[in-house]
Amino acid sequence: MSLQSGDWRAALDDVDAALVDGYQSGFPVTERPFEVVGDDLGIEATDALARVRDLREAGVFRRFGAVLNPPVIGSSTLAAVSAPADRFDEVADVINDHRQVNHNYRREHEWNMWFVVTAGSRARRDAIIEDIEARTGLDVLVLPMLTDYYIDLEFPVVNGDRFARESISETDASATRISEDAAANLSALDRRLLLEIQDGFPLSETPYRDVAAAVDASVEDVLDSVATLRADGCIKRIGCVVNHVTTGFDNNCMVVWDVPDENLDSWGETVGSLPYVTLCYHRPRRPEQDWPYNLFTMIHGREAEAVDAKIDELADEYLPVDHERLYSTETLKQTGARYDDIVGE
Repeated sequence: MSLQSGDWRAALDDVDAALVDGYQSGFPVTERPFEVVGDDLGIEATDALARVRDLREAGVFRRFGAVLNPPVIGSSTLAAVSAPADRFDEVADVINDHRQVNHNYRREHEWNMWFVVTAGSRARRDAIIEDIEARTGLDVLVLPMLTDYYIDLEFPVVNGDRFARESISETDASATRISEDAAANLSALDRRLLLEIQDGFPLSETPYRDVAAAVDASVEDVLDSVATLRADGCIKRIGCVVNHVTTGFDNNCMVVWDVPDENLDSWGETVGSLPYVTLCYHRPRRPEQDWPYNLFTMIHGREAEAVDAKIDELADEYLPVDHERLYSTETLKQTGARYDDIVGE
């Protein structure tokens, strides 16, 4: 199976396709989850497990396990700097040197380097930003998420869609306020569990039992803790995390909009419910730094022209306001948030 040559979809049978597109979330929280998955797919549990292993080794899946929610567990913010061309690599090295920086991208804009900082407290988060400013001599544009309208990178990939969810009519969106302070009330077991599963679950017939042994708890307590963390929003979903870039969805654009404050929630929920909008959230304006935008959207696609066309549709039909399109041109750092730096602080 070759992801690079574009024939990876042809190498999948119907069971693989159902596994890839059907189990990005909703993976059973039970001691032997692959038995449940196998029954659903009409195969043996051992076959279901083997297929997940094969799909991960092939690069279709990045990992198997829980998708955690950094802004709920810790204190997180999107940030940006305007790095001079002759110092760009130097500035990237300073920013990436912080373990609490898990994403960093070059984008086409005056603010040309965009990164995410997630720490165990707002004070620690702000100290990291201050250190970046001191070491680079650059102002940092700090844009914490204030309202989540829709954030979900779960979408079918075993298809010929030009943009994410091309064949889906609607998704559910609602305004959820996000605190800048770490809001999770974590037990000692919750903390041990989050550290153990941050890189994924063991690929075994009994992943929850294996995790329980690693954190010195009973499997029943681990299952209960997982259920609580899901209910509290610390875990967003459990399943097979698809690699969208290697499966072809490598065109994306962050679009920022200057939405009237009185329309922010209604427009945000409307736009968030559009299936091709994969991310939609409110961040603060920073007029003192010449940043007037307060609504952020993301669209993922296989074709750049299709992504542009959907942005045009947003501007023409839903968001008739000033906007800018910030295309990602280089990945400077991309890792999961490191929860030893969050739950351990």
